[in-house]
Amino acid sequence: MRKWLPAAALLAAFITGPATAGPIVIKFSHVVAENTPKGKMANRFKALVEERLAGKVAVEVYPNSQLFGDNKVLEAMLLGDVQIGAPSLSKFSRYTSSMEIFDLPFLFKDLHAVERFQKGEAGQAMLDSMRDKGLIGLGYLHNGMKQMSAYTPLHKPSDAKGLKFRVQTSDVLAAQFEVLGATAVKKPFSEVFTLLQTKAIDGTENPWSNTYSKKFFEVQPYITETDHGVLDYMVVTSTEFWQGLPDDIRAELKKAIEEAVEYGNSVALEQAGQDRQAIIDSGRSEVIALTPEERAEWVDAMRPVWKQFEDRIGKDLIEKALAANNR
Repeated sequence: MRKWLPAAALLAAFITGPATAGPIVIKFSHVVAENTPKGKMANRFKALVEERLAGKVAVEVYPNSQLFGDNKVLEAMLLGDVQIGAPSLSKFSRYTSSMEIFDLPFLFKDLHAVERFQKGEAGQAMLDSMRDKGLIGLGYLHNGMKQMSAYTPLHKPSDAKGLKFRVQTSDVLAAQFEVLGATAVKKPFSEVFTLLQTKAIDGTENPWSNTYSKKFFEVQPYITETDHGVLDYMVVTSTEFWQGLPDDIRAELKKAIEEAVEYGNSVALEQAGQDRQAIIDSGRSEVIALTPEERAEWVDAMRPVWKQFEDRIGKDLIEKALAANNR
């Protein structure tokens, strides 16, 4: 026989139900180790939220592709399976072609120039350029300038001819190796060590922090200091999740993200030199410093990629990025 609750009991259940719902859970998924700038930034964000929003918001950090790889995290975010991620900027090209500007080789002279561009009007506008696709950028996070590693020494562009290099899923990054006569292999970051260890690929491009934390230097005897590109990330969330938060919670989370990103970026600037030295001290890899003449050869060889993607990215945007080098 079916039992019916009195109206007063139903009303009480309705009123008290939401109060026992618990804190808002934010899953923060990323693909690198916890001792990298991104890993440290994510943990700092978690600590700030625990300090300021205890009982209201709980942050769960999933490093090392434990939850999702960079190729899947944005789809998962749009489905509500993860709330915050920090994929590399290359991963956003399917949502806005302007983001491909960060993949152009030798566009930025150093990380300070990258930061000036990102903090400028054009860079800030790009954070909000995917709102209609369901994504909101909350900030740019540095990793560092990229170096090339290989089983053979790379002194000049012709040394890369015929070699296979792992790249992210980016047409620009693939093109930069193709102009060298090399083969670009698009594979997830989580597979890179095994690909190198088994010699399924000959080399890769990564900042010092990735090369050190993921132990790529243990299976790559040569690393050439090219500083040919930047590997940065965008801390991102879904429009639906972000706009659905209470105003006071969203304001506190935004503040915590901004502070954590600032911390992560300071770590990136400091850690690049430390990780580089640790690799040298290991004796496992030889770090090759290019002469100005050798570096000019690499620039000349890869510069045609700019023209190839100029219409897609926007000539005016490229000019604004170049201007950031001169301040």
